[in-house]
Amino acid sequence: MTAHMILPTISNLPAPRPTPGKSRTPGRPKREQGSSPHEGERLRPLTRGQVEDRLQELGDLYAEVSGGGPWAWNQARTGFLRHLAADARRPGFSLLIAETTALTGCAYGFPARSAGPWWEGFDGHLPVSLLRRAASGRLFVVSGIIVPPHVRREYQNRAWNLARRLQQRLLADHGGVLGVTSVDSGDDGTVEALRSWGWRSAGDDALTALLPGPFRVLVLAPET
Repeated sequence: MTAHMILPTISNLPAPRPTPGKSRTPGRPKREQGSSPHEGERLRPLTRGQVEDRLQELGDLYAEVSGGGPWAWNQARTGFLRHLAADARRPGFSLLIAETTALTGCAYGFPARSAGPWWEGFDGHLPVSLLRRAASGRLFVVSGIIVPPHVRREYQNRAWNLARRLQQRLLADHGGVLGVTSVDSGDDGTVEALRSWGWRSAGDDALTALLPGPFRVLVLAPET
């Protein structure tokens, strides 16, 4: 396996605290705030040339949402740019950005093929349905979702959640294909975030019993 989900860690960030002096009546839904399909961040794809022109800005975004001190910031930035550059060389690579007056998020990936480096290490362990989709060009690898920490903590199940908007736009731009990604088996935080955005284990969790390896495969159905 040579490609897997890139998602900044938020383990070092405090949980949101209630605003002093304000209370909420028990049982009353909390007022929803944040980006929606009609307000907030605008999504748009970048060409390969535009990705190259904005690599430094994309690296800064990843480092900023990852948190940590200067050393961790530089390390995170370097690692992210290395993975992004490798993915950008793949056929069909696509990257979306979210922006207001500044860059606020991005997501990227590439079409999966029935034969290729993305499947290395999974021979004989993947559901046949995924291999068939790859062979017919109906499978898209979502390799990275870069969003601010609050997107992982607040309103994850809402359609206007920025991560959900980015990942669904990627799938829609490629004809409503099925999304697939892999996560380090010990990265429970990323798996939890992806599940909150609608991802599920490949084969309805059957893969866990079949493949006790270093990666877990998740899939995401396009919106209909």
